[in-house]
Amino acid sequence: MLRRLFKTSCLLLALAGAQQAWSATPAAESATPASRNPTTGEYLSIASDCVACHTVPGGKPYAGGYGIDSPMGKIWSTNITPSREFGIGAYSLQDFSRAVREGVARDGHRLYPAMPYTAYASMTDQDVEALYHYFMKEVKPVDAPTPKTELPFPFSIRQSMIVWNAVNLSSGPFQADPSKSEQINRGDYLVNTLAHCAACHTPRDFLLAEDAGRALSGGQLGAWFAPNITSDPVAGIGGWSDAELVAYLRTGHVKGKAQAAGPMAEAIEHSLQHLSDPDLHAIVAYLKQTRPVASGEAKPRYAFGGPDDTEARQRGNLVRDLDPGWRVYSATCAACHGARGEGTESYPSLYHNTVTGAPDASNLIATVLYGVHRKIDAHEDISMPGFGPQASYTERLSDQQIADVSNYVLAHYGQVGQRVTPQDVALARSGGPEPALIRVTRYALPVGGAVAVLLLIAIVYLVARRRARKKA
Repeated sequence: MLRRLFKTSCLLLALAGAQQAWSATPAAESATPASRNPTTGEYLSIASDCVACHTVPGGKPYAGGYGIDSPMGKIWSTNITPSREFGIGAYSLQDFSRAVREGVARDGHRLYPAMPYTAYASMTDQDVEALYHYFMKEVKPVDAPTPKTELPFPFSIRQSMIVWNAVNLSSGPFQADPSKSEQINRGDYLVNTLAHCAACHTPRDFLLAEDAGRALSGGQLGAWFAPNITSDPVAGIGGWSDAELVAYLRTGHVKGKAQAAGPMAEAIEHSLQHLSDPDLHAIVAYLKQTRPVASGEAKPRYAFGGPDDTEARQRGNLVRDLDPGWRVYSATCAACHGARGEGTESYPSLYHNTVTGAPDASNLIATVLYGVHRKIDAHEDISMPGFGPQASYTERLSDQQIADVSNYVLAHYGQVGQRVTPQDVALARSGGPEPALIRVTRYALPVGGAVAVLLLIAIVYLVARRRARKKA
């Protein structure tokens, strides 16, 4: 802990003495809609994906009230419209900057890092000011309160964020690397500041801070797993072409490779698809030159599997001899994904697919449970129904059934050695693996409380005994 604090202090000093801030907003493109102009506050709010957390689906923009399921409990997003009573209407530019870049609200209370202020800390002064004027002048005020975040002890102590921030919060606006091109510097700013990609794609340490030593190498995000997006050709995106990566960021779909679901689908729907082409190419250029982080995989996730005609072989078998996974697949999946897993124009193939070829089955399980939902260009609505607790017009599958169909898909179209258990599915239903900090806290608090009670009893006993001796 002290070593990390020392390293952070050195970094802060280095940043403080660095050169003047790089201009994060290139010249505006000609004949470009206002929302694609990188210098506008509206564009910056889109690039920063503010609407995803600060807007309830179907609700008024930026009115807050969206529940974020964090490892510590549910965190409710706040109203960031210019409402003076319920939003940020009374904020000065300085107040706004402090909230966005330091995680401190106008009244002084500390924000939780579900608000990615650790990334926004590097936002340039120019962009913070543009964002401020956008929210104050162009967003309509919504005079409505939002639920109050009430986390269990000890996470309810917001002042504890002072120590956490001292270790994990950078200082000062983004500084361009003079050894890199303007495009790569722009991509760096987009990836690590505005789009805060590391918030999902970087693993967390014990204190739930991003592990900078493994930046962008993949991280667990509840039931989902955000994959490795470093330049590694096997574990990361090094085997993708630039055109494929741009297409994925724009649409969430690359045939024969990947389809966006879960939090990534939300990021594409609300943010990435609306970025300018130069910005998408800048993101790709930056990712392609990041330090590769390998994970020991033999071949890329999208290189597994092929068409399989189990359907014909299963027909005519006695019911007791049927593969239980095939029975679920045939009844609920084959109509869209095909009897051979080949997919259709509307639904992807299950082979040469990063979900079925991944070394971790989290995304396969989560996809079956929660489905796939993303809207592209406000008219193309991509939707695969989930078969979990929120299923409305599809069958709700049990943990055993989801494990069976997952194993069938893996064995025939993906990572053959993977095995999913009903316990794995139950874990995904409950929100995914629990971080070590949460587990330790759960057991440490009762033990600490018991120790405190015993110490109190001992103190009372010793005091009573001493008084008894004095009377004697």
